[in-house]
Amino acid sequence: MNPLEILRFALKGLVANKLRSALTTLGILIGVAAVILLVAVGEGSSQSITQNIQRLGANTLTISSSTTGGGGFPGGGAGRSNSGPRTQARQLTLADAKALTDRAQLPSVTTVSPIVTASSATATFEGASHSIAQLVGTYPSYFEAANKPVAQGQYFVNADVSAARKIVVIGRTVAENLFGAQDPIGKAVTISGVPFTVVGVLKESGSSGMQDADDVAIAPLPAVQQSLTGFGSLSQILVQATSAEAATTAQAEITAVLNQLHGIPATGTADFRILNQATLQETVSAATGTFTVLLGAVAAISLLVGGIGITNIMLVTVTERTREIGIRKAIGAPRGAILGQFLLEATLLSLVGGLSGVAIAVIGAQFTIAGIEPVIVPSSIVLALGVSVGIGLFFGSYPANRAAKLRPIQALRHE
Repeated sequence: MNPLEILRFALKGLVANKLRSALTTLGILIGVAAVILLVAVGEGSSQSITQNIQRLGANTLTISSSTTGGGGFPGGGAGRSNSGPRTQARQLTLADAKALTDRAQLPSVTTVSPIVTASSATATFEGASHSIAQLVGTYPSYFEAANKPVAQGQYFVNADVSAARKIVVIGRTVAENLFGAQDPIGKAVTISGVPFTVVGVLKESGSSGMQDADDVAIAPLPAVQQSLTGFGSLSQILVQATSAEAATTAQAEITAVLNQLHGIPATGTADFRILNQATLQETVSAATGTFTVLLGAVAAISLLVGGIGITNIMLVTVTERTREIGIRKAIGAPRGAILGQFLLEATLLSLVGGLSGVAIAVIGAQFTIAGIEPVIVPSSIVLALGVSVGIGLFFGSYPANRAAKLRPIQALRHE
């Protein structure tokens, strides 16, 4: 028998039991679609997290206070014995930020931006009111370090900081809630009872998880301290390294300077934390990659179940068609033709199911799933299709081999 005849017999066998074939195909369809979609969700989650981290840049380090540190001694001496009385952990101050601008001690650092924040500050303009999620007081270098470009107007400059001018750059969410369709540049707004003049509107950043990155207002540090937060400790210090490769070196330099300022001995625990964006990105990428593989592995179990379904259905098919097999062998059909027919039937079932699963997955990836936009990974499509065809061949081989081994006389006697 030539291959076309074998294909014709295989298709005839599948069409004879449409419902059974469709249900068997459904198992493979679900497995393939699940693998591709779950891998796409994992990839989408990974890319979303990476983009959020990259907003600060891979060469950015964020310094914040730690309540678990401390270990200096009265007088700040770092060289004393570790058996003396411990001092309370120090908060970050403007003096710390200024010390980090010393290029002689920190050659890997380019900019330093001290930050104070006031959460939920209420802004009003001509009857409109909006509760700003985050009010930031800082220096002009913050805009570049935090990747906050201005879409309208301009930044404030160092002269504005020195004069403690009450001017503010607002995010897109704040602008829309206070001004609507009006141009906000040059308008006076009241923030927690203090008048500020809008000089710029930030470029839209979008949401970051549960937080709206555009619900922000940024003003000169002294203006915020004088009017809203007081001249206390800083919330954070944002440091920009000369490059992403120099971020680890910059972190070591910052640690050395702050340890000296805070009187932290070599064996003590620092009263500050440094978040290195480059290190964080590598860690998150590794973690999300493992998560994606795990999702794909879990979904692959459904493919295995679909393969077992193919074995079951093909065994039933062989049993039902035992007499037909005997007649074909009696009139001269070779063993290879019988084997090829049933192998082809199993493979066609898995191939049709696989292609249908790919189509369902591609359609499903156009929608947001659990707040994540899936990103189809081409290799997952190739792998899922290849596995589905392999499953058809593997799980169909036993029933096909069983059919091919039937002796004509026994098959003809079968009722």
